[in-house]
Amino acid sequence: MTEVLDKTGARTDDAANVITDARERIDALDDRIIGLIQERMAVSAVIQDARIGSGGRRVNLAREMEVLGRYRDALGKPGTALAMTMLELCRGRV
Repeated sequence: MTEVLDKTGARTDDAANVITDARERIDALDDRIIGLIQERMAVSAVIQDARIGSGGRRVNLAREMEVLGRYRDALGKPGTALAMTMLELCRGRV
């Protein structure tokens, strides 16, 4: 168990087990989040195709401000940074 203790930073077997289990859950959640972001990117590309195809611009700044506000309201200031990164990932994928 010494290797697990070293890997987790825990000082007891019980704590190491809790950390190992929680990290597995986090890894699974991260996989789901990545999948959802990839899905969002695909949907955003559909919207951009339709907007550009109709003669509009690729980015709708008013809509982006709505998204930023939604994330800020739900997650605080760091939510704005998260939303900015997500929006950046979703732009220009046409």
